[in-house]
Amino acid sequence: RADGSEKTLAVTIPESPGSFRALYSLIWPRNVTEFSYRYEGQGDAHVLISFQPVMNIENDFDGIVSSIRETGFSCLDVSQNELAKAHVRHLAGGRSNVPHERLFRFDFPESPGALQRFLLSLDIEWNVSLFHYRNHGDDFGRVLVGIQVPKSADKNLTRFLDTLGYRYSEETENPIYHLFLRNGSHESD
Repeated sequence: RADGSEKTLAVTIPESPGSFRALYSLIWPRNVTEFSYRYEGQGDAHVLISFQPVMNIENDFDGIVSSIRETGFSCLDVSQNELAKAHVRHLAGGRSNVPHERLFRFDFPESPGALQRFLLSLDIEWNVSLFHYRNHGDDFGRVLVGIQVPKSADKNLTRFLDTLGYRYSEETENPIYHLFLRNGSHESD
């Protein structure tokens, strides 16, 4: 952001269901301006998250960083890192072979609580395997989400999508997804 109010962190969290939600709960209710993540495999997940600290709370940013670290997540302030800001934020993630991954484009309302509503509505057993969001100042934020959902949960997934109320399109069969975001064949899912 041109006004310098945005801070960016590189955070490492466990690659397990609920970790994404736990990280976001440490940032809430601050305005998240960008979130980039891609499943790499078992172990740790690396996340780039940008947000606006609350300006009238002294040391708000430092408090957030401390809370993240106290939770056991490692955290690096990359707010002044030009490589991260100019390039890596657009390339974060890459290709992965994620079992049972379904890919969706969503229009999130640009309003406080939209991401929180999504995360709290999501079945805690499902893993978020990809997440990309950047605030562009529109009424709706374009969000790309990968969710690991076994076929046996199709009815629950449909119920989640319908109840959430955000406009969405499934992109699991899109050839661009398979060329740039997947490793290997998707037919083994």
